[in-house]
Amino acid sequence: MPVRGHKIKSVEEGSIAWEMGVEPGMELVSINGQEVEDIFDYRFLMADENVDVLIREESGEETVLEIEKDADEEFGVTFESGLMDDYRSCTNHCIFCFIDQMPPGMRDTLYFKDDDSRLSFLQGNYVTLTNMSDHDIDRIIRYRMEPINVSVQTTNPALRRKMLHNRFAGDIFPKLKRLKDAGIALNGQIVLCKGWNDGEELDRTISDLTEYLPEMQSVSVVPVGLSKFRQGLTPLEPFTGEDAGHVIDQIEGWQKKIWQKLAETYVPEEGEETPDLMRGAPRHFIHASDEWYLLAGRPLPEADRYDGFIQYENGVGMLRLLQRETDAAIDRFRSANAMEKAAFGSDVPGNPIREVTIATGVLAAPFIGEIVERAEQAFSGVHAEVFPIINDFFGHMITVSGLITGQDLIFQMKEKQKAGEFLGDTLLIPVNMLRTGEEVFLDDLTITDVERELGVAVRVVHESGEDLIRALLGLPELKEDGRITYGD
Repeated sequence: MPVRGHKIKSVEEGSIAWEMGVEPGMELVSINGQEVEDIFDYRFLMADENVDVLIREESGEETVLEIEKDADEEFGVTFESGLMDDYRSCTNHCIFCFIDQMPPGMRDTLYFKDDDSRLSFLQGNYVTLTNMSDHDIDRIIRYRMEPINVSVQTTNPALRRKMLHNRFAGDIFPKLKRLKDAGIALNGQIVLCKGWNDGEELDRTISDLTEYLPEMQSVSVVPVGLSKFRQGLTPLEPFTGEDAGHVIDQIEGWQKKIWQKLAETYVPEEGEETPDLMRGAPRHFIHASDEWYLLAGRPLPEADRYDGFIQYENGVGMLRLLQRETDAAIDRFRSANAMEKAAFGSDVPGNPIREVTIATGVLAAPFIGEIVERAEQAFSGVHAEVFPIINDFFGHMITVSGLITGQDLIFQMKEKQKAGEFLGDTLLIPVNMLRTGEEVFLDDLTITDVERELGVAVRVVHESGEDLIRALLGLPELKEDGRITYGD
């Protein structure tokens, strides 16, 4: 049988592939005689300066392209599958899985449970390691696919088997040890379920995971998300504000112990400016997500407690970083007289000439409101109202903006209009309400649908705090993600 090829989707004009006559629809079969399993094989093999690429035309005819190039020069093609392989689905039936809590009738992709270590490296996904073979671990080590983000939940093997409903789920720790011993950077996640892996079990898990330092760079603890679609699933209770306070105290106690232990043994190298986590630099290691602090009604930790915001994408430090960035942007734009004049004009000082509404999740709305107050105090021409969207679609226990649907947004904004309230010049929404790289909400409604129904322009606010301030001022958007790194 012929070796499987990878169908080429597009060819960059002027690239090596374009100059050698490669066209969309052809297949890449092998590189230097080696079959290409996925994108990692492709990248590794194409990094050579001299490569022989076997191309199969749509007619079935095969041609070897002999290529001499710079080591970092791209071939110039994209493939129909970005991974160049099938995505691996999850074989677990976790008691906390949010996909199992989805209503029927949504788009097919929302029901796919991925558990692919390659996506952990490429996209930051968390994986359980339950379907990872020795071959997979060999490739991770060979290609230095790091960091690998591991959805741990608990280090109690029996409890992990029960929580994941997988008889092999307690067998991952030798795999984790292999990755540590090979020097692969790791991050961990614990989805905390009340009465399951909290309390003493959480203490055990944190203690056990410190044995994977320094390769295990950080671990986040996030509360389980509970939608209203849990019929037939394992009964789970939501955490109360009092519960959240206990979790924070527990985690912050561990932070102090871990930081002190690492600080006692870490010796910076001469001229070292940035602490090296892989050499055991002091860190807080275990982090409570922002939701715990909001639920408990406690102030967020100071910025340096987040260890460079390693777990930002997991909701750890997201609001503190937003506050830091918005404060910096407010100071910068306020001091730039030319920018301020361009934003407001000089003919109506003190009068609101820029009115907007910000739609966000219930949990973060008060925090966003504080940012808006600071902006209004700094810029007399801005007036903004923060409007929390109640999640009627998934249920009121879901309070984050990333799970707000277009229909909830439209209905509640319309009710606001019916009450005679003005939405302003623009409706601002956070980018995490939308499918990545698109203008589509979870329920397949689009920004165009929202604008048509509400009769107001919608502006998407990207992740950085500066883009939020720009949106308030009516300045051009800033899509670039100016995220900070450890030690900034």
